[in-house]
Amino acid sequence: MSDAFHLPPSSEGKPSTSTRKAPQHLNSTGCCIRYSEGKGRGVFATRRIDPQTVIEISPVLLFTKDEYRDHGRHTVIDHYTFKWRDGRMALALGLGSLFNHSDHPNVSYTLDTETESIRYTTTRAVAPDEELCIFYGHKLWFENADAGSAGVTPASEEGEADDGWGGLGPLADLVDNQNQDSGPFSFPNGDPNDIIPDADLPFTRLKLIEDPEEETLESVHTIKAWVVDLPDPKQTIAMLKWLRTSGLDDPSLAHLKRVRKSPVTSTTSLLLSRVTSLSEPPVLPADVPLPAPYTLAVPKTAALTLSSCKVKSTLWPTMYAPRRKGELEEWERGRVRWACAAMNAVVATAREAALKGELPIAAHVPVPYASSKDQAAADHSLTREFTAHDTRTSLAHPLKHAVINVIRAVGDYRAASPSRASELTNQPPTTEIQTETDKTRNGTHYLLTSLTLFTTHEPCIMCSMALLHSRVKEVVYLYAMEKTGGCGGVACLPRLEGVNHRFGIARWRSGGGCEDLRVAEDVDA
Repeated sequence: MSDAFHLPPSSEGKPSTSTRKAPQHLNSTGCCIRYSEGKGRGVFATRRIDPQTVIEISPVLLFTKDEYRDHGRHTVIDHYTFKWRDGRMALALGLGSLFNHSDHPNVSYTLDTETESIRYTTTRAVAPDEELCIFYGHKLWFENADAGSAGVTPASEEGEADDGWGGLGPLADLVDNQNQDSGPFSFPNGDPNDIIPDADLPFTRLKLIEDPEEETLESVHTIKAWVVDLPDPKQTIAMLKWLRTSGLDDPSLAHLKRVRKSPVTSTTSLLLSRVTSLSEPPVLPADVPLPAPYTLAVPKTAALTLSSCKVKSTLWPTMYAPRRKGELEEWERGRVRWACAAMNAVVATAREAALKGELPIAAHVPVPYASSKDQAAADHSLTREFTAHDTRTSLAHPLKHAVINVIRAVGDYRAASPSRASELTNQPPTTEIQTETDKTRNGTHYLLTSLTLFTTHEPCIMCSMALLHSRVKEVVYLYAMEKTGGCGGVACLPRLEGVNHRFGIARWRSGGGCEDLRVAEDVDA
């Protein structure tokens, strides 16, 4: 951690680590202050603490920008302050300055701007004598004591004594050094901003939207649609108005123009709706003299190239829409190392589950890459990680899959305190004002918008549908499940027509020596 956490060797005039005493601290949750190996002072439990227990509400000391620029940043306080939402710099008081960092925290926190305080809550049961830790983020500016000796250089001079502040580092501005190589998966260190070629990524990505060239008429994919010819071109405006209120305005035809004018016959035709197996000819307005509608083969998708647009428009006027949304996102080196760390966490949890007699299947939702705590507060992104494993064996419940459990964990965390709802999702603004009760009823606590889920095994169809409804950004898995998987195995739900959300899918190239995690091919993961 930062140098404030490291105790220097004993010398004359200074007590050794073994003789230094931590101050007493009075509270109602059974916490005390002790010295933690390699970290300095930290917060420990003196008894069992239940999950979702508020263990501290720390007031914050706020500095104006000018005050901090001229004075505060030149002192040791600079290591423990963080950016408040209004731009001021904040320093947590009380136990808030003493929570150390852990890659697997047992405490989460939320900022309360109304009371200018930080609320710290346990995320799981804490055992007696266990240290209570929070997650600082992926970009640490100090050596991570939990990760061993290989790490980064501390920000301050070596040998600086513990100054009594502990460290509110989780919310400070973070630098680029990381230590994420513990576990079966790793990626070479270097400039975290380097773009990694797709072929060098440790995983392969599934392209959800195929881009057929369709440069010739015989290669164009078509569907059947209902069309009616208009005897008088002057009927066009009236029929378009009628179409908008008729319920026939099908979004699956949005890539086609509604009106076609034949330069040869001077005929004007109107596109009505898509033909389905059960559809009858559309009922046209009785007050407009029109011939009976008929079916016609029209292009199934928009034109991706100008030459394709010309070919498709011979069947029906088609929109030109070069593909952008379906293009694969570039990955930086730092993000790849972040993914390796997340997959290592998944594997470790799956192995722990196996030791408990569960299926070795786990799922993990990490803090989004490159998020610092001040950014998380501003962007309403995730501020802590979530991990769960399969529990269908111990609970004798066939639906307790790892993916479902981790989505549930996110939901329970958010639902436990309405103030946490803004921490996990970045929802687009709406014109309607929803109460917190409305949001809970509508299921927004379970949204994984802009988040990545890592799992040991390809999610089954049930879990894939849950992920689709959760609006997850992408799913990365270690082992494919060809007979049961819903992300490329027996089906690929994000590829289906008509789904209202698509998420990215990636499969790890190598098992990393994790053969002990394989399950039967007919298991629904």
